[in-house]
Amino acid sequence: MAQIRDNAGMSTAHAQHYDIVISGAGMVGLAMAGALADSGLSVALIDPQTPQDSLQSFRDTRTLADFDSRVSALTPASQAFLDRIGAWPLIEDVRVCPYYDMRVWEADGTGAIHFNADELHVPCLGHIVENRLVTAALATVLATKDNTSFLTGKGLTDLEAGPEGDYRILHLTDGTTLSCGLLIGADGARSKVRELVGFRTRNWHYNHHALVCTVNSEAPHQHTAWQRFMTTGPVACLPLFLPGQETQHYSSIVWSCEPAMAAELQAASAPTFATRLAGALEHRLGAFSQVSKLHSFPLHQQHATQYVRNGIALVGDAAHTIHPLAGQGVNLGLADVTCLDRVIRAALARGEPWSCEQVLSRYQRERKPANLGMMLGMEGFKRAFGSNDLLLRWLRNTGLKLADRVSPLKHELVQRAMGIK
Repeated sequence: MAQIRDNAGMSTAHAQHYDIVISGAGMVGLAMAGALADSGLSVALIDPQTPQDSLQSFRDTRTLADFDSRVSALTPASQAFLDRIGAWPLIEDVRVCPYYDMRVWEADGTGAIHFNADELHVPCLGHIVENRLVTAALATVLATKDNTSFLTGKGLTDLEAGPEGDYRILHLTDGTTLSCGLLIGADGARSKVRELVGFRTRNWHYNHHALVCTVNSEAPHQHTAWQRFMTTGPVACLPLFLPGQETQHYSSIVWSCEPAMAAELQAASAPTFATRLAGALEHRLGAFSQVSKLHSFPLHQQHATQYVRNGIALVGDAAHTIHPLAGQGVNLGLADVTCLDRVIRAALARGEPWSCEQVLSRYQRERKPANLGMMLGMEGFKRAFGSNDLLLRWLRNTGLKLADRVSPLKHELVQRAMGIK
């Protein structure tokens, strides 16, 4: 595995210096830059891809095929963060779907739980937003910030320590050389930063693939998130919003199942898939008349044993990936961003060396237990609901019914899922 090289003799005369370089211009990387926009630090974003989406392209959406098939269930905590950095008003101005109810139930059983916003005295449980819309809004905000430079279309190829070891020298795919005090890896599950630094990871393979698509249902979705647990894997139906429609029928589907079943579903005709999907959801939304192109990707859980080193920090999927059954992946990444931003600002205010490992470890100490706790919880859910054991089936049905009836327990569960606790 490649390591950071210490090359004290190399010249950095031609390297453009930034206080912080963020590798990865996806949702978490852009959010990290947005959080630091008024910090007084110079920030550069690098990414092999060049963003193509504009907010106007989403305003022009009129058909099912125009929706992004990848969506996120943003918690109120994530919404508050995006609002603080100026992205949420732009997202809300285009389209966003609040959901007020969440219905979760088990196949072949009597266990079910229903969460409702009114019970918690909150406006909604969260919002379903297309991923590309979030990135377009964040990029629009950052385009107005003087301290932020976009170096997209350029990926990271190599990484060295500076002559004194207190900054990083980055080599990019187009031959550009940069230097920085802090390199933040926000470059996803296959993080190049993580690879080059040599962070170790622990991995769990689910032997599941997730199928994602957009559908049009016979019945309106009622601004409800629906999720059914089956022994083959969970299927979720998440509501979408299209302005100008009297009733809302578009939803995003995330269906997790074994690779053979995923391949079978992906090879099926659209009408056949629609029939299978309606059956999987027990016809709660009636029939599905339209199905967009299906996308499939393998699911695994991954966690870096360290998030930081001197002048290096990992955030989002570069540090941890999680099963999508609870829709917490992006929310965990935005919580990482919020924490790291707070740690850096506090160190700046105290005059501390904000990019050193001792300071950055404060971020790791706060976020690592929280992320691990959520990951272990999702692993437990996946294992518990994927078993045909009769005793375990009885226990999980009883547990769902008990949680639904006991208000304090129910409120605790949903408040944690919403990021309130």
